Amino acid sequence: MRGCSFTAPPRDWRRLPPQPRSPRQAALPPAPPGAGWAPGPRGSRLCPRPRRESGGAARAALWRPHGLCSAGDLWQHQVNLSTGRAAGDNEEHVWQPETSTMSCLIPPLLRKLWSLSPRCVLGRGTPSKGAVLSPEQLFLRRSCSARPGLVTATDMVSYWQKVFETNGIPEARESSQYIVSFVLGAKTFQSLDSKSLHTPLTALQQEQIQQLSHKRLQRMPVQYVLGEWDFQDLTLKMRPPVFIPRPETEDLVSLVVEEEFQKCENSALCFPVPVPHPVILEIGCGSGAIALSLLRKLPQSRVIAMDKEEAAVDLTRENAHRLQLQERIHIIHQDVSHSCAKQLLLWGPIDVIVSNPPYVFHEDMASLDAEILRYEDLDALDGGDDGMRVIKTILALAPSLLKVSGSVFLEVDPRHPDMVEHWLQAQPDLLLTLRAVHEDFCGKPRFLHIQKQSSWQLCET
Repeated sequence: MRGCSFTAPPRDWRRLPPQPRSPRQAALPPAPPGAGWAPGPRGSRLCPRPRRESGGAARAALWRPHGLCSAGDLWQHQVNLSTGRAAGDNEEHVWQPETSTMSCLIPPLLRKLWSLSPRCVLGRGTPSKGAVLSPEQLFLRRSCSARPGLVTATDMVSYWQKVFETNGIPEARESSQYIVSFVLGAKTFQSLDSKSLHTPLTALQQEQIQQLSHKRLQRMPVQYVLGEWDFQDLTLKMRPPVFIPRPETEDLVSLVVEEEFQKCENSALCFPVPVPHPVILEIGCGSGAIALSLLRKLPQSRVIAMDKEEAAVDLTRENAHRLQLQERIHIIHQDVSHSCAKQLLLWGPIDVIVSNPPYVFHEDMASLDAEILRYEDLDALDGGDDGMRVIKTILALAPSLLKVSGSVFLEVDPRHPDMVEHWLQAQPDLLLTLRAVHEDFCGKPRFLHIQKQSSWQLCET
């Protein structure tokens, strides 16, 4: 039979009475779900290291069907290798295997079983010191012993949630749920049906989950880990360092859409003529979330999207093509300044300027989460000493671009509404007035609606 090649243990080794766990055995980490392999006392290398076969025997062993060895068998065999003992052997009778059980596995499964162990946990010392049997891990260990190799989506969420919590990863449960549901082809874990939750995962699915989870352990945002994220009713590609759109920014899009619908209703009452197609300018497009959402919500609109970062321009263009909206959007690689007004006016006067500009106060940058500081473009966040460096530039440029009664919609820091109002009052030549301040879903003043008025309208007010 073409099977795994091992040096056989003594015939009666299974009949020997069980022995108490040695200190080295007790120091081993718990078996992760689906993995029969974990690190020895030295971490990434087994101790003692099993001898490899050579020649034809080694090559033949690599082609053995890996189904001959269950995950539970591999986990127990690893314990034996790490302690230098066969299960049930006394101290005088030690079995030294000539070959490793793992030589009978194909390389992808080998990598999966090796890397699923909690040995990859960062910042917690050696595995023997950091291994703690929590109730969840104890449950998983017993489950894997009873059902070797059968690991469900629920098992993986529980396991990686514990790993994330141990390493101080924010939103540990949500992170593990998003990763597992993504691998299973679902948007959220709650959308998975009972069959998907309780069907054993394949080796490929388990490997994908552990690869994505390792990225999350490096404090990479879930949006970058998955490579995509939903905004409004769109699924957008995401990659670092392009700014990740936040949930509250969806309200900014809704405000622009409501304003345009209101204009249409007013025009229909006053004039029996079609409303012209609005031209919308987004300053700082990032992934294109705002611009593309407006194109989807306002079928008659055209959008100009600009950003100073080439990575953002490329990602916006990619998302526009994926959503088949590329015919109605003009994407410009340029920073916002007075010199860009002439180029922007090639498409005619602007009806709406919308932007989620950098508005974080510079002194607050150091307190941002590690996910942001390590991976996102900090220039898309840092608004200078008062958080208004880019806001002032946008407002100074707006009068030369907007039609009369055109609007500017901005997302800002809750401290900014009063600051912006005072700044506009000190700049009467801009002909801009703060029309409304809107709150986000947390009740904080987050969005500004600023409108351009004619000189006679300004005098009346």
